[in-house]
Amino acid sequence: MHPQVLTEEIEETTQTPDFRGLAACNDDAGTWTDVFFSEDLYDIARAKHLCGSCPVKTRCLDGAIERREPSGVWGGELFLNGHVLAQKRRRGRPPKNRAAEVMVIDGQEVVVVPAVVSA
Repeated sequence: MHPQVLTEEIEETTQTPDFRGLAACNDDAGTWTDVFFSEDLYDIARAKHLCGSCPVKTRCLDGAIERREPSGVWGGELFLNGHVLAQKRRRGRPPKNRAAEVMVIDGQEVVVVPAVVSA
């Protein structure tokens, strides 16, 4: 007898691997959620700092842009109303001259709010 020959084409499934398991912010407990969706400038700086070393930073940012995320830090960028913000400032009227606010995260100095000097 002859062996049966399959004449049907088998469709290959192309599934993209779930990159969330590789994310630096994923600790399976959700402890970073408050930091990534905080209004506090220091929490935002901590979230951006954590994204800096994340292996899936680019994919996270691309996904957030595509979904038009309403808020939070995604891929190292701060989102508000579906748009990336260059920086978040404190509430109220900004001073005419303000020194940069710097904090230390994991032994590195991180600029939280850049310096402003009026013309």
